[in-house]
Amino acid sequence: MPLVSTQDRDAVRVITYANAPFGTMTAAGAAEMFDAVAAAGMAPSVRVIVITGGLPGIFIRHYDVGELSEAADAIERGAPRAPPSPGPRPPGFHALTDAIAAVDKPVIAAINGLCMGGGFELSLACDLRIAGSSVAAIGLPETRIGIFPGGGGTQRLPRIVGEAKALEMILCGLTVTGLRAHEIGIVHEVVADPLARSLEIGAELSGRGAEGLAFAKRLIRSALDRPLAEGLADERKSFSTVMRTASAREGLRAGRTPVEIQKL
Repeated sequence: MPLVSTQDRDAVRVITYANAPFGTMTAAGAAEMFDAVAAAGMAPSVRVIVITGGLPGIFIRHYDVGELSEAADAIERGAPRAPPSPGPRPPGFHALTDAIAAVDKPVIAAINGLCMGGGFELSLACDLRIAGSSVAAIGLPETRIGIFPGGGGTQRLPRIVGEAKALEMILCGLTVTGLRAHEIGIVHEVVADPLARSLEIGAELSGRGAEGLAFAKRLIRSALDRPLAEGLADERKSFSTVMRTASAREGLRAGRTPVEIQKL
């Protein structure tokens, strides 16, 4: 049975992960979700991607501990690598999170429940995170079992909440509620229905110029990884490129008349 399903809501594609009964991420699930994200990224009709969980009260619980334990045992035994199977190797969890961060369309995590370990790391790769007000646990508890977040958590969380808070959460294996996650800046909004709100945001973003959003995402994603002068040069060059697109020219013409200002 597939672990991932997709549904288009106008220009928003909803990717739903459901690994019953526990909602853990697995190698097979990561490969399926990678394919779904890649397909959404290539589809011209899709302007925004929303990722959510398909089980009640679960976004993605964590990466499957059984698979991690087997990998640890194989490393300890010094087991030889299995011979490569015919065809390309299925993309793993790291490829999935990198794809989410790199796709040139906005990606929103609609966190509808437990969001732990690998599930939280996946949400950190998304551009926006909308959590349900009833979400009981979001966090990276890996140090409690002798490991540490290896799916991007040690790198992406400090960029979102700062070094001090990331150290506290990861070293102590802390989890927080959806409300607390909003207070410390992990999630952008806390609402009763995170999927409905994510679709609302997606509909709004899908009405904006795709090129402008894509360039903005790429520039912001790379801002902390290079010198300021290099980023500014890229921004200025990219701005000139976007100004020549049809969507920008149309938006600028429309912007000659007063528009409603959306406040935070």
